[in-house]
Order: sequence, then structure tokens, then C-alpha cells
Amino acid sequence: MKVVGIIPARLQSSRLPEKLLLQETGRPLLQYVWEVAKASSALDDVIIATDSQRVFDIVQNFGGHAEMTANHPSGTDRVAEIAGRCCPDAGIIVNLQGDEPELEATTISALVNAICTRGTEMATVAAPIHERDVVNNPDCVKVVVDDNGQALYFSRSPIPFARDTTVAELLSAESTSPWLLHVGIYAYRREFLLNLTSMPPSSLEQLEKLEQLRALQAGARIAVAVVPQAAVGIDTAEDYAAFVQRQLTSDSC
Repeated sequence: MKVVGIIPARLQSSRLPEKLLLQETGRPLLQYVWEVAKASSALDDVIIATDSQRVFDIVQNFGGHAEMTANHPSGTDRVAEIAGRCCPDAGIIVNLQGDEPELEATTISALVNAICTRGTEMATVAAPIHERDVVNNPDCVKVVVDDNGQALYFSRSPIPFARDTTVAELLSAESTSPWLLHVGIYAYRREFLLNLTSMPPSSLEQLEKLEQLRALQAGARIAVAVVPQAAVGIDTAEDYAAFVQRQLTSDSC
């Protein structure tokens, strides 16, 4: 079964303008994700989907395959356009985030393995949470899974809720953390993705502002691959500065 990775690359960003093209390390931020995707044995092809001619040109400069898209309300819709137009022979579409330059190829493999072996319509990734601030931060999405490793619910709230103890007490214990941080990369059966993006936003999706709840509310099954740790996304200037410093430190070793 052919597996195609698509990286939606919208140029504008509210908190860090044009972040995908920042290149204080010598390479555009977007290129790091593309390089990991290209190196992944789980992907047969990698396409960058953008509505920006500047992004398109830079992708071509570093040797990537870029496709122009229409304007879309979300990255998922942008991925679906390319899946429908350019990937008729793909069985699985993987949606990767262009602002996660430290994504690991093993995470992509775990994601693809989850959807291929569990027979679900979708798959995503999660990692254990070990910090109290992350549990309580509504910008950090949590996921609860069933005994088969399928998502029960995603929320910005600290789910599961610890009724008889505190977050700090649970995290300080030697047992495994009960909280999982959702990592926003997805694998879809191609036809399911095209159907999903044709549906209107669901009521839960609108409340939590989480697109994956549209799939859950429609009755879809989402396999969750649990990996040891999540890649750090770049949302702010501080995030990018820390990434640059890590790269400089790594290069000097």
C-alpha cells in the first residue's frame, strides 16, 4: 500500500510570522521536517502543500516536491486537496507539521504502523506527560485511549481528571503517567480523509477547537501510537531561538 506524506505549509502565522522560512541555522525551518520525512522508510513520497509562491520556490531550491493549493481554513483541508488531486494511488496519507523540525523518523514509522496494523480510519501519536504545567495548559491537548490503543477523547482539559489526588502527587510517583500529550500528526485512509473534510465542523470540534473531534464524533476509530517523547513545535520567537541554540550545540559536538 502506497503511503504519501504531505506537509501543509501555510506561510502566515499569527504568533511567529513566516516561521517556516526562518533560517538562522542555515536551512529553512520547513526543510528540517521535509528531510526527516524523506529519510523515513515508512513513506513512499513526500509533498509540501502550500498557497505561497515564496514557499513553493524555496522548497524547489532545496530539492523538495511542492504543490500549490487554494486557500483553505485548515492544514487538513490543504492536505486533502493534494491527496485528492495528486495521490490517486495512495492508500494512506500522512499529515506532517512543518513547524516540528525535531520530529523523528521513528515517530513517523510508529504512526504508519498503527494505522496499517490496527485497521482504523485514522491514526495519531501521543507521548507521556511528566510536567504538571503541561497537564494544566489548555494549549497542550490531552488524549485518553482505550485498552486497544484507540482514542476515546481529545481535550484541552486535564483528562483523565484525578479526583482523589493531585497532578503533582501522581507525577511524582514512580508509576507511569496517566496523561498523554497529543502530538498533532495524523495518518488517514485516503478515502476517509476526503470524506472527513467534506463534513461540516462538529459540535465538539467547535467547542474545543480540535479538528480530530469531528472524526470521533462521526464514529471513526483513531489508533494512537504512544512514543517516548513528543517533538517540540515552534510557535513563538522564544521557541525558535531555543531550537537554534540546540542546533548550534549539536553542530559543535
